[in-house]
Amino acid sequence: MRWERCLMCVGVHAEGEIGRIVLGGLPAVPGGTMEERLLWLNENEEGRRLRRFLTSEPRGWPAMSTNLLLPPLAPGADAAFVVLQPDQAHAMSGSNAICTATALLELGMVPMREPETTIVLDTAAGLVRARVRCAEGRAREVTLDMPASFVEARGIELDVEGLGRIELAIAFGGVFYALVDPAPLGLAIEPEAAGALCSLGVRILEAARARFTPVHPERPTIRGLAYLMWCGEGAEGPRNATVLMPGRLDRSPCGTGSSARLALEFGLGRIRPGETRVFRSAIGTRFAAELVGTTEVAGRPAVLPRISGRAWLYSFEQLGLDPEDPFPRGLRLSDLWSGLAEP
Repeated sequence: MRWERCLMCVGVHAEGEIGRIVLGGLPAVPGGTMEERLLWLNENEEGRRLRRFLTSEPRGWPAMSTNLLLPPLAPGADAAFVVLQPDQAHAMSGSNAICTATALLELGMVPMREPETTIVLDTAAGLVRARVRCAEGRAREVTLDMPASFVEARGIELDVEGLGRIELAIAFGGVFYALVDPAPLGLAIEPEAAGALCSLGVRILEAARARFTPVHPERPTIRGLAYLMWCGEGAEGPRNATVLMPGRLDRSPCGTGSSARLALEFGLGRIRPGETRVFRSAIGTRFAAELVGTTEVAGRPAVLPRISGRAWLYSFEQLGLDPEDPFPRGLRLSDLWSGLAEP
């Protein structure tokens, strides 16, 4: 067997959402800040090639993320990570941060201290503090102090072909979201509605992207609408369903999306500091989201979210590249990859 590249990975999922982590074998990811690293992965040809290698078939799959575990750059951070998804590298993800913190402790890369260990993660959205409840050598629950989250705009009316006029909000929770209530379209966040939630969500997201390009006022490398999140209600309480490209649902309740939703709920007067919402996913898994307090981001009102959830390790693997492999950058077909298929 001859491989010209070999990457060591651990498989982890947070409440059902896969967040594989690359532990070793990575080429250098240049940049003096996490924002510069993110930019390199998205705009440099070598960085894009690495992302395609990890996120495309046969080494990747639409319904998963791959996290690059990197040396931290910010003082006081224990580790850094960047989230790779099929469309691009993203600044931050709550479920992937939960996966990363769990793996760091359960693999012994950061010493575990019971009953609680604190890990500081360096991300392109800023430092994220993870407090991990530990027992019997296991990371039982991860609580994240998320980036300050704010509403960019709300009450937006958007004409979407075939759907008519849709009302949405735009909010930041680590990345930018379009937030939409599924009820006016006759949809509920349930497993059997996943296909409809995805297909309609992609159409709304593409229409919103064509009209809006939000830019973080303090971190300008974070720009554009990353995802759409359906903000619904169920018999047991609020439900979230984030639509990711190329058109699939986040299996978890989504940490950055939950943070964006807290910002919107606060702006609408529906939640106060000190209160907690338990958000459920389409498959019924849960994140607790606490509104810890308020702050400002470049003069605009913002909230401080705290997200709690669980993760589990499920595999170890090595990813290799045979020099004779006809698909060194991976492959994608429109049966699964929709708008991200090969040209």
